[in-house]
Amino acid sequence: MFAIVECGGKQYKVSENDVISVEKLNNAEGDKVSLNVLLVSDNGNVVAGNPFVSGAKCEAEVVAHGKGDKIVVFKYKPKKNERKKQGHRQPFTQLRILSITK
Repeated sequence: MFAIVECGGKQYKVSENDVISVEKLNNAEGDKVSLNVLLVSDNGNVVAGNPFVSGAKCEAEVVAHGKGDKIVVFKYKPKKNERKKQGHRQPFTQLRILSITK
């Protein structure tokens, strides 16, 4: 059984006991989170929602918070001695999928 869930404006294909990284959530580690279910598939029996599947639930637990790898942003203008170097690390939250119900 798998489901397509929505979190932070992005869609993820999940099964039970999967660990996924989503956009940063303001929940503490160990908290339970309910995700919106867009599609559920159970052994070939597919149920799609419009936009969400009514009665379907996806429970997840917050495992950890962190930051992704550094991305270097380097801007310059040739022959003008203008240089700007920036770094960015995107924050994320790891979720463990506990259960998917139809």
